Amino acid sequence: MTVQDTPPTGTTRRGDFAELHRRVSDAGLLRRRPLYYAGRSAALFTALALLLAGFVALGASWWQLCIAPLFAFVLGQLALLGHDVAHHAVFAGRRATDLAGIVLGNLVVGMSYGWWVSDHNRHHAHPNREGHDPAADSLLFARTTEQACRTRGLRRLAARYQAELFFPLLSLQALGLLVATCLTLTRGTVRYPALERTLAALHYALAVALLAVVLAPLQALAFAVLFGAVLGVYLGCIFAPNHKGMPMTGPDAERADFLRRQVLPSRNLRAGRFVHFLFGGLGYQIEHHLFPAMPVAALRPASRIVRDYCAQIGVPYSEASPVACLREILRDLRAVGRSLPGDPAQSGPPTRPSAPEPTRPTAPEPQAAPEAGAAVR
Repeated sequence: MTVQDTPPTGTTRRGDFAELHRRVSDAGLLRRRPLYYAGRSAALFTALALLLAGFVALGASWWQLCIAPLFAFVLGQLALLGHDVAHHAVFAGRRATDLAGIVLGNLVVGMSYGWWVSDHNRHHAHPNREGHDPAADSLLFARTTEQACRTRGLRRLAARYQAELFFPLLSLQALGLLVATCLTLTRGTVRYPALERTLAALHYALAVALLAVVLAPLQALAFAVLFGAVLGVYLGCIFAPNHKGMPMTGPDAERADFLRRQVLPSRNLRAGRFVHFLFGGLGYQIEHHLFPAMPVAALRPASRIVRDYCAQIGVPYSEASPVACLREILRDLRAVGRSLPGDPAQSGPPTRPSAPEPTRPTAPEPQAAPEAGAAVR
């Protein structure tokens, strides 16, 4: 039930990726960093304990709404820690990885670990491929004209104005995670259904009890709504820049080699250390897709090697500042929304909007290579 840490041996590591893998490995960037993750875990759980103590001490006060965003940030960071655990960046063994992932996901964050791993495996295997990558088939956003045309009623109205509704729609992400968790655990389609159900139920029972005991009913409702909205926007802003606004891939991508299949539909953030801290390291999305088990602390130095290597072999390496990235995403979402039939802003037949130009010089089209990919275990 864990996320594949590296591509399978064999054809995947031949050619361009094999050389890149050698360079990154020789730099010592694939080694696990237990001290880093021990310190990060201790800091996050200490912050969570302090927030809980402050929440109880403050009592039934509307000032609690100032604490809700802090809870959302810490829970978001703990979810990112669970993401690293699932990728075997923390533990090598499957049993330890699954146990830590279920505790972090179900008990601490309140999200089904098994459901998330299944979706995330498919995302890594087929990034930005409609019908295969769950992130490319989101209920909140239409990524292609074809997806937008399949919407109906309120969903079509939202698709038409999805660029303008970008942040309000992101605020629903936490609610979507809750619904997916409930449906998954009700159906029992995970490896450890009893354990996941027990820990998820305990998470929500403790959360409801804490809100009911400390806050007045209206305060509790306001706190829960604000917390969920901020958490949704926070997680959405972390994951949206990675692939939204980048080219969608089709069946031809399956014939491409592993390196190009992962690099071409991905985008890095060009930002400082503080922004990358907020993003849990996922601003280095290209490196993460190439080396999923790489510890977060190694992604920054790895990006220098990967960037230079992509320039050497003529593979576009896309990176943009957070502001430029947001503009690309909104431009792409707006183009899809306006391509819907009947939109007054539409001119000509509906087509998939062209992808934004990469921030680095383009290169010749990559040659097809033997089948390769990030298959799950």
